[in-house]
Amino acid sequence: MLKELQLSMHTQLKEWREKRGFSLRQLAARSGIHHMSLFRLESGRLDPQLSTLLKLCDALGITLNQLVGVASRPRRGGKSDGTH
Repeated sequence: MLKELQLSMHTQLKEWREKRGFSLRQLAARSGIHHMSLFRLESGRLDPQLSTLLKLCDALGITLNQLVGVASRPRRGGKSDGTH
């Protein structure tokens, strides 16, 4: 599950950046994160800290759930999803 979430975040980051029409350098300027760090994040070579994710979300105008792809995933079992 953790690996899936990490892969999703790396893919989602690039997709959101491109959807907003930002280059790596533009997103770097908006977020305060070095463009090479962004490249490494998008390519899966770097796992970010929560503070980095929040800066990226702010710069892209999205939620953390949107960035990590959680919002679109169905929940498994449990009382909150009506399966019990």
